[in-house]
Amino acid sequence: MMNDKSNFTMKFSVDKEKINEAEEILKNVYRSLKEKGYNPINQLVGYILSGDPTYITSYNNARSLIRQLERDELLEELLKKYLENK
Repeated sequence: MMNDKSNFTMKFSVDKEKINEAEEILKNVYRSLKEKGYNPINQLVGYILSGDPTYITSYNNARSLIRQLERDELLEELLKKYLENK
């Protein structure tokens, strides 16, 4: 008999320190993209969906910063901020 896991809910968690780090990195990357004349939202979405770091400028070390985090950590931070402000 197959073990059907579809009836169970998986739990995902990231520690608080990582979330604070993600917030700071996102703010810095956003600022760098804006300063270079890019649409930061479009660029960040492109990066999160594709994983391609070339969506992020290397200006102010933004590309290196964003790569310090996993994309799921970035997505969690974005969702958290969005839903907390609703």
